[in-house]
Amino acid sequence: MTTTTPPVDPAPATPGPAATTPITGRERTLALVVLLLATVMELVDVTIVNVALPTIERSLDASDATLQWVVAAYPLAFGIALITGARLGDRFGRRRLFVLGLVAFTLASAACGLAPTPETLVLFRAAQGLGAAMMVPQVITSIQVMYAPHERAAAMGMVSALAGLASVLGPILGGVLTDLAGWRAIFLVNVPVGVVAVVAALRLVPESRAARAPRLDLRGIAVLTVGLLAVLYPLTSGHELGWPVWTFALAAVGVVVLAAFVVGQRRQERAGGEPLVAVSLYRDRGFTGGTLVQSLLFVGLAGYFLATTIYLQAGLGWSVLQTGLVNLPFAVTCTVTAAVGAVVLLPRIGRRVLAVGAVIMAAGAGLLAVVVAGATAQTGWWAFVPGLVVVGAGFGLLVSSVLPLATGQVPTERAGAASGQINTSGQLANAVGAAALGTLFFTVAEAQVGATPLEHLRPAYLVVLAAVALVLLVVAAASRVIPADAHEHVDPTAH
Repeated sequence: MTTTTPPVDPAPATPGPAATTPITGRERTLALVVLLLATVMELVDVTIVNVALPTIERSLDASDATLQWVVAAYPLAFGIALITGARLGDRFGRRRLFVLGLVAFTLASAACGLAPTPETLVLFRAAQGLGAAMMVPQVITSIQVMYAPHERAAAMGMVSALAGLASVLGPILGGVLTDLAGWRAIFLVNVPVGVVAVVAALRLVPESRAARAPRLDLRGIAVLTVGLLAVLYPLTSGHELGWPVWTFALAAVGVVVLAAFVVGQRRQERAGGEPLVAVSLYRDRGFTGGTLVQSLLFVGLAGYFLATTIYLQAGLGWSVLQTGLVNLPFAVTCTVTAAVGAVVLLPRIGRRVLAVGAVIMAAGAGLLAVVVAGATAQTGWWAFVPGLVVVGAGFGLLVSSVLPLATGQVPTERAGAASGQINTSGQLANAVGAAALGTLFFTVAEAQVGATPLEHLRPAYLVVLAAVALVLLVVAAASRVIPADAHEHVDPTAH
């Protein structure tokens, strides 16, 4: 699950030579459909893989750590390359980067569907993330080019609505495809959709580029990549390796490298350069608090979905389809409370909507823990519905309100950079959550003594639910970093 607002391009949307005559009418509507199709395809792919993990494990004889990487590789690559993808679009043309990203994403999806080993699947998942990082940032900017300011709200609203719907459909579609045609189908289904989208984009989407081409911080990307991998590799694989001393040393090196990255970015910004991360944005308490809240939320959510999928299938013996469909109560409630949170509660109670959402979501994790503690292979799906409804209700309140609160007081000329950075933080938090809480889940499971998978996985899932609840309580406390009057500066169209 990712944020439902695609990153905004950091540079102004200035039409290039290919867009001297703005498109209108049916042609513009068809171009919007192409952009939305690619957005939905990418967002579905974020969540579609979770429900197929146990099937992938059996088919490829994948280890627990490899399953974590199958989940984490995509958002990790996506997050690292996201801002650079936006800048490449500014420099070389947004339609060109959109099409290149689509082609890369489609080819990587085909490679995932044909992957012969777990390791190649992880590699191709990372390639999908890189393709998405080229493709996704161009969507919002292309809409800015195609629509006049007074027309954009409706188009942006469609992007947000479809993004939320895609996240909901991911697990359900994954369950249906895996049940009918096997896990490879969840990737191969992107191929015909991608081909159609590429052909349509070449014909319909107008070209544009920034008036001033931004610089690319390739050194910053390299340092960030090394630092994150140095931390995530031991975090993900350490439990299978027996936690040798070098894993702790490597993680420590990674922390040092990430600290050096921040120092370098700050120095570059002070010198008037264009760093990958504008550190000065974090002087704004709203932006800092919103980033912290969203990152912690996605850490907990990534671990929750990973552990839930494996517990239901490997522990309770549910089918892939059952596991996918059980997400419906979460999805429906989330959709309703997202609208209520953004439109009704946010203007009235401000940042407190985040604390309310976090506490409700933590209570839902507690309800699930009560059911899990006594669940057997004969327990019906209905027993889990109350907990899932409450978790979904809390998540909807959080996810719809955090971005407007975070960016409400960011200057207009820096809105693109702020949106890119907060979305990048969310993607990287997904990778960290899959690594950290996934490791916790598998470590506890392996330490259990029992004759059945359920006896191993029940304690592990309970520990993860407790960890998720604890993270959510920290989220509630972190929401107080956001100024109490932040909601007074929220753009009504930002929902």
